[in-house]
Amino acid sequence: MSHPKPMKPGPGQESVWDYPRPPRLEPVPESVRIEFAGREVMRTDRAWRVLETSHPPTYYLPPDDFAEGVLRPVAGASSFCEWKGRAAYFDVVVGEDVADRAAWSYPQPTAGFAPITDHVCVYCHAMDACWVGDDRATPQPGNFYGGWVTPRVVGPFKGEPGTMHW
Repeated sequence: MSHPKPMKPGPGQESVWDYPRPPRLEPVPESVRIEFAGREVMRTDRAWRVLETSHPPTYYLPPDDFAEGVLRPVAGASSFCEWKGRAAYFDVVVGEDVADRAAWSYPQPTAGFAPITDHVCVYCHAMDACWVGDDRATPQPGNFYGGWVTPRVVGPFKGEPGTMHW
C-alpha cells in the first residue's frame, strides 16, 4: 500500500488532508448550482458541505431548491455511511433524460448531521455541470465517491488509482 503525499495548498486553497475524520459539516457561504440536460435543475444559497480526510467536499442541497419533478425516488435503493447513517437514492430527471441513482439523501441522519436531513447530494459526474460560486466542479476521481473538486481544494484525492486502501 502506498501512502499519499499531500499537496501543499496555495493561496485560497484547502488541502483535503487537513479535513477531519470523522467528517465535519459546515454551511457553504456562496451559491451552488447544478445543470442537467441543458437546464438549471438546482440553485441554492443554503448548501452544506461535508469535509472528510482525503475527500473533496460533498455538497448537500435543500430539496426545495431543486426544480419541480427533477428528483425521482428510487424504490429500494439504499446504502449506509458509518458517519451519516442510511441513505436513500434518487434519479435526476429532465424530460426524457435520466441520470440513474445520481443523487442521495439521509432521511434520518445521525445526530451530528441533523442539519442535512433530507438534503440532497448529487454525483458531479452524472450532471452537465456543477458550480460552487463561480468555480465549475469536476467529479472526485473514481465515480464511487460524491465529492466535487474545485480549484479551491488540493489532494491527492481518495478514488484516484492506488488509493483504495488509504
